Amino acid sequence: MCKQEKGASFFGMLIVLMMAGSLLATAFKIYQPYLDHMTIKSVVENITQDYDVLRKPIATIKNDVNKRLYINQVSLPTQEALTIVNDKGVLTFNLQYETRLPMFFNVDAVVKFSESYEAVIP
Repeated sequence: MCKQEKGASFFGMLIVLMMAGSLLATAFKIYQPYLDHMTIKSVVENITQDYDVLRKPIATIKNDVNKRLYINQVSLPTQEALTIVNDKGVLTFNLQYETRLPMFFNVDAVVKFSESYEAVIP
């Protein structure tokens, strides 16, 4: 009677640990753009609810957004990432941009964000 040992082999565990490590490394690299986007989203949402700011011209509103982002130590990737359109008293804030992250060697990850907010000018 020979008992057969059961369990994970050394190489099996090594492969599982390597896969888990690469997933964790990827998650840590992608975390920062999502955190920055949550801050940008919060600033834009607060602007859409601030009636004193909504009465100002669009250029001034964009300047106020940039000031609030600067205070939070975040910036938009490009000036075209946020567009504000006035359509008959309704301001539409379009937030569209992408962030490219170097992952491993020559492999990059692209994270895209696209959101729209509306606010009625009081």
